Formats: sequence, structure tokens, C-alpha cells
Amino acid sequence: MLAPETYQQWTVAFCEGCYYEGTWEQGSTMRFLGPSGEGMLAQIAENRLHEFLSIRHLSCTQNGVEKTFPDPMFENYTVRDLAEGTELVVEMDTTAEYEAMFSEMWPQALLLLKAICEQP
Repeated sequence: MLAPETYQQWTVAFCEGCYYEGTWEQGSTMRFLGPSGEGMLAQIAENRLHEFLSIRHLSCTQNGVEKTFPDPMFENYTVRDLAEGTELVVEMDTTAEYEAMFSEMWPQALLLLKAICEQP
């Protein structure tokens, strides 16, 4: 899910050519970018390997202008081992203007991620 190659495969649902700069270590700074180099500045708020990942989004850059969020927005991933397999729960803060867009994109992204995870 987090390796550079597979990250690009499943995040194509959001934007083709997505990538990140940084590390997934707790406290580290990350940049989530599109092909234009614009995107989000974030911090890894918490990372418990194979259990929980929390990303604190701090700002975004659009049309060359950086916009700092008044309140950080979180994107959280919880992984649970179940008898029938693995469950991934995604929780994401967003504004009302982006809610419909993400409601369409996330199911596509999760289907792509599922296919990657189920490859032999």
C-alpha cells in the first residue's frame, strides 16, 4: 500500500501520476504530489506498522499558491486481521466542497488496492 510503485497504482483513482516525497516514519514531513508538482504538505501523526497510520494534512498547493488549513485535516488508516481476511478502514477529514468527489474516488481507489493486495 505504501511502497512507491504500488502507491502510484492505487492512487491513480485520485490523480494519474500521484507520488509522494518523504518517509512514513512518525513525525516526518510528507508531500503528496501530482504530476504538476502541486499537492499536499502533511506530517505523519502516527504510524503503527500494519495496524494504524494517521496523516495530518497541513496545507495544499494549487495553481502555485500554498494554502495553510486553519485546522489540520486527518486521513487515518486502520488495519484489522479478521478470520476471513484483512480489513482496511479509511477515515478522512474533508470540506463539504470535496465530499462528493472523494465519495466517488475512494471506492475506486480501494478496489485497486484490493487487487494489488490479492495478487499472488
